[in-house]
This record gives sequence, C-alpha cells and structure tokens, in this order.
Amino acid sequence: MQADQIQDHLSSAVDRMQELGAEFSDAKSQTIRVTGVSSLNGNLRQLVQKGTGGVCLRAWIGGRWGYGTVTSFDRKDIMAAAESAVRNASGERKSELRLEPASVRKHLKADVRIHPDSIDLSEKIDTVLELDKAQAIDDRIINRMGSYSEEIKDNCLVNSVGSDISWQEVRTLCRAMSVAADGQRMERYYDGPDSTLGYEVVKDADIEEIGRVTAKEAIATLSADRAPSGNLTVISDPMVSGLLAHEAMGHASEGDEITKRRSFLTDAVGRKVASDIISMYDNGTVHGAHGSIPFDDEGTPSSCTQIIDHGVYTGYMHSLETASQLGCRPTGNGRAECYGKRTWVRMTNTYFGPGEWDRDELIADTKDGILCDKMVNGMEDPVGGCFEAKCLRGFLIRNGEIVKTLQSFTLTGKSVDILCSADALTKEVILDGGMCGKGIEDWVRVSSGGPYMRARMIVGGGQ
Repeated sequence: MQADQIQDHLSSAVDRMQELGAEFSDAKSQTIRVTGVSSLNGNLRQLVQKGTGGVCLRAWIGGRWGYGTVTSFDRKDIMAAAESAVRNASGERKSELRLEPASVRKHLKADVRIHPDSIDLSEKIDTVLELDKAQAIDDRIINRMGSYSEEIKDNCLVNSVGSDISWQEVRTLCRAMSVAADGQRMERYYDGPDSTLGYEVVKDADIEEIGRVTAKEAIATLSADRAPSGNLTVISDPMVSGLLAHEAMGHASEGDEITKRRSFLTDAVGRKVASDIISMYDNGTVHGAHGSIPFDDEGTPSSCTQIIDHGVYTGYMHSLETASQLGCRPTGNGRAECYGKRTWVRMTNTYFGPGEWDRDELIADTKDGILCDKMVNGMEDPVGGCFEAKCLRGFLIRNGEIVKTLQSFTLTGKSVDILCSADALTKEVILDGGMCGKGIEDWVRVSSGGPYMRARMIVGGGQ
C-alpha cells in the first residue's frame, strides 16, 4: 500500500476518534524489517530475515489512554481499531488533564550514506564470516563468533492537532566475540560498531582488525589476576560510565517514575546530586548514535534534555502525559517497542558530558586504582538510587602506571555518592549502543556512554 493511502486512513481514523469523544487522538502505522546473520567457528549459524507491521490507535479521554491495534493496513480494520481505542478509554473520569502535543508536518528519509537495502545479503554473510575468520589467531581461541544485524522501521503518524509525519529509522550493528581458554580458565572479549547510520558502518570499519584485536584481548585476559576488593578509586571507561548514567540516574529520571513518586530523584530539581564537573544528558539528536530518533512514538520531535548541570539536578524526561502532569514540555521520550506495545517514558542516548583530561594523563595522575574495560551487565534501582555493574575486565594502576590485567569484577555503591566523589573526566565521550527494557517485555534501542570518569566505588573482587 502507498504511503499516502496509509496516511489518509490514519487521518480518517483520528477524525473518527474525535467524533466519538476523544479529547486527543493519534494513529501510527509502522513496518519493521530485520536481517540478522551470525556465525560460529567459521560456520554460518543463523540467518534471519523477517518483517512485521500494523497500526496503533490511541484515544485520550478523561485522563486515561485507550489503545486499539491491528496487524493490517486495511481501512475497515483501522477504523474498527479506532473505535475500539475510544471504548477502551471510556469510563469514569480520572482527571481533567489536557495534553499539549506539538503540531508537526514533516516527512523524512533515513540519513544514511549506504542504505542496507542496497547491499546484497551475500555480502553481509561474507562480512560475518570474515569477522569470524580474523579471530583465528591462536589455538587458545576455542570459539569465534561474528554477527551482523540491521533494523529498518518505517513510521507514519497523524494526530488530532494536525501533525502529519513520516520517517524511517535505520540501525546497523556488527560484532565480534572471542572465547579463549588455556585448560584452566576461560575468558571472552567483544567489540564492533553500532549506529543509526547505514551499511557505511561496515564499509568504513576494518573488519579484519576488529576480529584480530578481539581475539588478542581475549587471550590476554587469560593471565589476568583477581581484582582487589573494597572502597577504591575507579576509572570507569565510557561503557561503564554510560551504565551509571543509564541504569542509576537515567531510569530514575523518567517522568512516569516521577509522577508515581517511585524514584529517588522525585522532587530533586535544584538539588546537588554530583560533583561540579558532572553534567548529564539524554539526547535523541546525536548524529549516528544507536538511540537517536527524529521523533518519538507520539510524534514529538527529538531533543536534548539536560538532566544534571555541573552537579545540580535539572529535570526529567517526558512523554505527552507526564509533561502535562508536571507542567513541563514534552521532551521526545515517549517510546514504544513497536506498534503493538504501549508507550512509556524511555531514554534515547544517555551520557555524561566531557571533562578536561586525556585518558593517559588521568591514568598517570592516579596513584592507586582500577581502570575498567567494558561491561557485562548492570541493574537499575530507580527507587533506592543504588548502582551495580559487572565489568568484563580491568587493569590495576599503581603509581600512575598500569601494572596488570584484572579478571571480571563488580562495582556497587549509591549513585549520588559515586557522582559526588568524581574528580576527573576525559575530553572524549564515547557512546555504546544496546537495548533497554521496561515493564515486562518492552525493549527499545538506546545508547549510553560518557568519558572516562575517576570516582570512588565499592569493588567486589573477581571470579
């Protein structure tokens, strides 16, 4: 079906919801196409090409949302789902809250240099196998994994205040992971680019170098020592800094956590929550970053929200609903996993701003401490404000020099205490892409990051 036909159906559905009593309504169509290729030890392991699509209708009445969804682009089915949305929103009024969406009329193509659709699947398979083969540098590499994935979303949205929007999102990701073993221990390492750019991410990368370095670092970690334990000086790398930004401060800054008063940052605006060198942002406009979006799933243009300004807490991320509840402007953070899921307040690209140091200068200035290198996972605690992360590995610093490699270890602490102890940040900020979950099974594409950051954290010794 042509895009203009779909747009006409969406407009008719919005008009119908308004006729039936909706105070505000919107209609969004979406198609999602995914390609995934992975290999293991030189053999193609998985090849996936799949697509889905449908329409989400929302009606706002008396302080509540009603949803109607349909896996069809047929006009009759869309109109029926619109009527269902109004019925689902009906009932005893919860509030007189009025939403204040923007009226936007814009149609955007994906900002990519090489669209993945223009590349034959065989070339993508060859890239994965090359990435896999490049890791075969030593008999101690017992498992070599390569992967490539792309996701292409085509979106159209119409609402009752006159918005008429369409946009495409393209994401590409390429990864190498090596597992090394020496008969006594087993270690792993991973690397590779991710972005909202096109296939140029692969073309511009040195695939052989990525694979070779990944294997080399996995082997090097076999000789790593156990990390010390205690309240130590830690230099978090951009990935671990980003985990702190995302898990500890980011989730607690989502507007729906604030309106429900289940965030430790409720009523925190204007309060000191970090040292003066710390500023933090959620910015959906970063060119090429994995979490960047031109619009959120409510049609609000993406923006940069400053969450911390030189140590002072400044504000929250919002959807249309939470912005109206708290008397703020929407920030473009109303996001849904897909057309069939509800909209929550979600992050985009969440990161700490830069400082004034170079990485080598920061290491040389550290008498005793630990330098982190990549993360395994982390946990959110928006209620208590605690931070917990598992690092893939690290390096022990003594008298300003790296003296040994460290096995995987954990980092914990109160996020505010950690940020208040921060005394140095590097100039370089790096973002790392991934997925963020909320609710039961709702996932969206995000990135997190920051500079190398020196602070005090509780370190749990290695394996």
